[in-house]
This record gives sequence, structure tokens and C-alpha cells, in this order.
Amino acid sequence: MSGHSKWATIKRKKAATDQKRGSLFTKLVKEITIAAKMGGGDPSGNPRLRLAIDTARSNSMPMENIQRAVKKGTGELDGVTWDEITYEGYGPAGIALIIETATDNRNRTVADLRHIMSRHNGSLGESGSVSWMFLRKGSLDVSKSLVSEDFLMELLLDAGLEDLNNDDEGYFNVITDIKDFETAKKALDVAGIAYENAKIDLIPENYIELEAEDAQKVIRLIETLESNDDVQSVYSNMEISESALHSLND
Repeated sequence: MSGHSKWATIKRKKAATDQKRGSLFTKLVKEITIAAKMGGGDPSGNPRLRLAIDTARSNSMPMENIQRAVKKGTGELDGVTWDEITYEGYGPAGIALIIETATDNRNRTVADLRHIMSRHNGSLGESGSVSWMFLRKGSLDVSKSLVSEDFLMELLLDAGLEDLNNDDEGYFNVITDIKDFETAKKALDVAGIAYENAKIDLIPENYIELEAEDAQKVIRLIETLESNDDVQSVYSNMEISESALHSLND
């Protein structure tokens, strides 16, 4: 598996500074509602719901909002029916994109996505056109200020650790198989080691490295896609060169 993407580092920093809370809460409510509908309202028996609730709480979502979203998913309260649809395509410089959506109007969503992609020199593709390039894995970040690489590796080896990326100057990125994700989280909890950004991620098997001009174009496309209310997540196989990283951070 390729090393940790520098784009992931930029996204983490941006999320901490310019994520609009209202937009984030909308996406989290959708995920909680869908997870509760699919697997029931008890997070102890529904790993997807447990992860969605943990993410919502880590982003300071009020518990009453979380409980309301769960009840809408289980049918205890009336709510919108969300359809989960995944789109695939290409952005500038041939970057592969996977766009996960939750929508109550498929026609609106696909029209919006086509418009956004065309405006940013991208295009939607057929189902399966790029998904073969990605693997679905568990992913979380641990601050390097909390633990050494050797200790973290030793702690997680028996908990399903597949890869430990240390390219980020501030964080270790832990990668596990989906079936071992909860085990890894529990091992960290027991050891008293805090973690961030715990999620089921789509990780490219290979990256395409871009210089600053092309990287900026792809970043603008991804940010525009993520600002759409129907879009839950966007994944790409973009890697950013060291020289481009410095110019983008300036």
C-alpha cells in the first residue's frame, strides 16, 4: 500500500480551520440516520452507527440531535428517506475520484455533479471505472506527541494493524482491515491513547503525484464537490509533491 497522502494532511488541517459546522452536521445526521435504518438503533450492535455517533460527538454535535437522527432512522420519528449512491469519475490530470452521496432526489444529484465536474475539467464515468483502484479500510490518526512509533506498532500488531504511515509530521495514520477496525480502536481506548478521524476510508493502491498547478485544480474540484449538500465523502488518488506542498501551504 502506498504511503500516507500529503493531500490527507492538507485536508486534516483545512477541516480544523474552515469546515462549516452546519454543513458538517447535515452530513453527519444523514450518516447516523442511514446507519440506524440499515442496522438498527443500538450502537453496541451496529458498528456503522457507533462510528457515526462517535464522529458526531467528536465534532461537538449535541446529543439531542444525534438521538433525533437515530429515531428518524429507526422510524420512531418521521424523516426523509436517503438513497446512498456512489459516483465515479476523473478530475484534472487524470486523477480518479469516488463520490459518495446520500440524496432524496437522484436526478438533482447527478445533474449537480455533472455540472461541477464539467466546470472543473472533470467528468463522471461508468460504475466500476475507478473503484478498482481503491481498497476500503479502517483508518484513524494518532498524534505523535502521545506515543512512539514502536510502541504504537507493538500495541496494534495483534489488533489487526495493516499499515502504519508516519509521513505526516504530526500524526501516525493507522490502517486496518475493516473487520479489525473496532478491535484496533478498543486497544487504543484500553491503553488510554486518544485518536482522531476514525473512519472507514477508501485508500488508493497507487497515487498520482501532482505539482502545484494541477494539485490546486483538483483541490478546488474536491472542495466544490464536498460543499454540495448531497455529497457525503470524496476520495481521490492524488498525491502532492514536496515542492507543491510548500507552495500550497504558503
